[in-house]
Amino acid sequence: MKLLARNLDRLTTEEELKTIFTAFGKVQSCNLVIDKVSGKSKGFCFVEMPKVGDAKSAIKNLNNKIIGSNKIRVKKAEVKNT
Repeated sequence: MKLLARNLDRLTTEEELKTIFTAFGKVQSCNLVIDKVSGKSKGFCFVEMPKVGDAKSAIKNLNNKIIGSNKIRVKKAEVKNT
């Protein structure tokens, strides 16, 4: 299941995020979105977890949790129709 984590502290790294989500199960991928011009975090990332139960547990436990100096929001990522 693909998750979207928003409102991330701009100093939070991809490695930190992977560690945080791994507490709830296997993380297949973690992609912190970076601004191409500034090279800094845009404040959101996508995390893929192969087991739906693990992903739901991550959503339940991490949504509205304070990470760094921000209260993050975690939800299932919407499937983009192209």
